Amino acid sequence: MYTKEIVKHFLNPQNVGKMEDADAEGTIGDPNCGDSLTIYIKVREGVISDISFMVFGCPASIATSSMITVLAKGKTLEEALKITDEDVVNAVGGLTLEKQHCSNLGVGALRNAIHSYVNKDRNCV
Repeated sequence: MYTKEIVKHFLNPQNVGKMEDADAEGTIGDPNCGDSLTIYIKVREGVISDISFMVFGCPASIATSSMITVLAKGKTLEEALKITDEDVVNAVGGLTLEKQHCSNLGVGALRNAIHSYVNKDRNCV
């Protein structure tokens, strides 16, 4: 059911934890399954210099949350906004149809964090 990449990120998630001094955060949840994700970002000169997450969910949610942080770290805000659900699914080696909503959480929370940052009247996007 799970790819090697999903198992790897589930057992050893990257960038996990609450970031106390984040520049912005974005939260999203899925009421159908109960999963919830918050992504925290630090931005320096328009680039995501640091990123972390806290998630409540299944192994696929944990793995895809980890993967979205890996994909976004070091990217400009514009580049990070272009990360798609499909990018996350491909990066973890695929997801079953019933678990594909997990990738939506990561992309949605990341976009919410970026929009929160931009809406703080910063001149970056």
